[in-house]
Amino acid sequence: MTTRAEKFTPEVLLSAPRRSSASPNSAGNLAVYTVSTYSFESHKKTTEIKVLDIATGRSTLITNEEKTSEPHWLGHGNELLWLQSTEKGATKLVVGSVYEIGKSYVAGVVPGPISDVKLKILDDEKVAIAVSGKARPDGELYNPEDEPKKFTTGMLYDSLMVRHWDKYVTPNKNAIWHGILHKTKPHITESKGRYGLGNLTNVLKGTRLESPIPPWGGQDNFDLSATGVGFVSKDPDLNPATNTKSNFYYVHVGYSPNGLTYSEPVKIVVEGFEGTSTAPVFSPSGKGVAFLQMKENGYESDKNSIIVDFDVENPATTVKLLESNDGEASWDRSPSSVSWSNDEKTLFLIAEDNGVTKLFKLQIPVDSRVSTLPEPLTQSGTVSDVQTLGTNSSHLFLSSSSLIDNSIYSILDPVGSAKAKVVSSNSHNGSFFGLSEDQVSDIWFQGAKVQVHAWVMKPSNFSSDKKYPLAYLVHGGPQGAWTDSWSTRWNPAIFAEQGYVVIAPNPTGSTSYGQEFTDAITEEWGGLPYEDLVKGLEYIKDNLDYVDTDHAVALGASYGGYMMNWMQGHALAKEFKALVCHDGVFSMANQLSSDEQYFPNHDLGGPYFTRHQATWEKWNPARFTGNWSTPMLVIHNELDYRLPISEGLAMFNVLQEKGIESRFLTFPDENHWVLKEENSLFWHTVVLNWINKFTGLPAYKDEKEQGYIVQN
Repeated sequence: MTTRAEKFTPEVLLSAPRRSSASPNSAGNLAVYTVSTYSFESHKKTTEIKVLDIATGRSTLITNEEKTSEPHWLGHGNELLWLQSTEKGATKLVVGSVYEIGKSYVAGVVPGPISDVKLKILDDEKVAIAVSGKARPDGELYNPEDEPKKFTTGMLYDSLMVRHWDKYVTPNKNAIWHGILHKTKPHITESKGRYGLGNLTNVLKGTRLESPIPPWGGQDNFDLSATGVGFVSKDPDLNPATNTKSNFYYVHVGYSPNGLTYSEPVKIVVEGFEGTSTAPVFSPSGKGVAFLQMKENGYESDKNSIIVDFDVENPATTVKLLESNDGEASWDRSPSSVSWSNDEKTLFLIAEDNGVTKLFKLQIPVDSRVSTLPEPLTQSGTVSDVQTLGTNSSHLFLSSSSLIDNSIYSILDPVGSAKAKVVSSNSHNGSFFGLSEDQVSDIWFQGAKVQVHAWVMKPSNFSSDKKYPLAYLVHGGPQGAWTDSWSTRWNPAIFAEQGYVVIAPNPTGSTSYGQEFTDAITEEWGGLPYEDLVKGLEYIKDNLDYVDTDHAVALGASYGGYMMNWMQGHALAKEFKALVCHDGVFSMANQLSSDEQYFPNHDLGGPYFTRHQATWEKWNPARFTGNWSTPMLVIHNELDYRLPISEGLAMFNVLQEKGIESRFLTFPDENHWVLKEENSLFWHTVVLNWINKFTGLPAYKDEKEQGYIVQN
């Protein structure tokens, strides 16, 4: 970013450059990343591949060709490999040098869409490569452009799932493809040889396994070593709609004069762990592997435990770290990723802790039953990625964000006590957005049972002599949290800059405050969290004299949308001038039409058709529609298969029939989220206009300039 915004608006949020995590080269002096920027003037998005000089903080453009993605360092030099999709669905593997910009070449063409590139240097002439891509039922790469014409649109299913997130399930499954990039000898006109791609082999062919696991699995679902591929996959013998159990598998890759050979996938069994497995990563030597595993099948928010196999070719060496004598974990935080130090003596963990996503270090023990807990290395913001700063360094390169900055690159010495040194801040610590750290604080208040944490965001022009209307945000999940991180969907600063004090509580069920607090929402959807929110508002009234609670609004999405509906039928809604419900639950029984049935089954005690039906009905917002009276904006999208659009239509029908002031906003081409920039801008405009109307703030802008408005 080069221009300071006069005011942080939705346009600024959505048009600000979005940087990916950055990856250092083997020398530790350069880092490659992508940056995408959307223009509301041209209505187009541009994507660039850039390289950061870590010493100076300056970046160099490598390419801005359309449809390029996923740059990776290739070999020990300064060459890069990136992907470029073609109009016919194929994918080019392009190689270019940092020092010869514009002289890239195509190392190979894969006849279908691929992504999630992983590379491993084998020697000076060979680099192993693994990618993900859809496979047809026969195990060959799927290209939708080659799909034969069908004369019916009918799809017949004999088992779940029928559809997942925003797509109908098809016979084509995710698979991992492995091959070798060979470097040829230099041509007489060249100073060095060129890489060429050999055949790619589907290492899951004929196994019934699928990896990455849909809908969110990507690079975090598999890894590559010099001698094998490790990946996680759901258990093929269990129904994916009612089970979360997945396993870690290892495929040994052999090299011979006749080519590559692949073993059958070997499942690494972790006794007592029947839940989700994720985030596998090989040690630098490739001998060991670490991954995360949950204990409980059917519970997607169970605590992640750290599993290490010190010799992946010998699964008997698998151990569970931080396990106490009673079989429970001695650390009550749940890491989301794990990585190794270069000397293989330390693991680095990313985990939420009290609303902050921190980096921790854990010394790898000889005995898994140790008392030493992971040590936090960061104290603020949200670390999204960590890599060693080159192959011979103990320092770390971090990619992170915060509530005021959408992208930060920094260097950290994990041995020293100094804070991370910022190498590059996309917004100069928020200043280009007109934001500052002074706007952000937090509070703790007594909840239903324990102390509850909440983030507070004030306007940038805040004055202690004034009162500001309250925007009370309820997060989704419900096993989620408001953290010190950037968002382009629910960004507290957007509401603060309209003139609100934003308070974002993390009630019972939230992550990052220990597993017991997370688990406490089970069979308590409208209970403990609701009580926490009531007590949070009482605390605000009694302690924050700069908040005008007489002009308050509440907003929530997903579970937060459920809570808007639950509040509507209970006393708390009367405290607010208006509500916003985005893709929320209206009728608990309609969760039977959702995709992942294990989710309501776990949180409500069991399936609806069992003795647990009473719990489903106990927390059903539709039971209390007779009490609804607060004006509400309902937002629900057509492609939301997790919470089907009938939920939003039912809410709107009730509101309209009761004569309650209300509006209905829908996007036929969006899922549970609103991701397209133009749609997101319209979403922000409608939401801000709605809440501003009831709090005495001016309208944000004319909706008719952006959206299609139907007035019957």
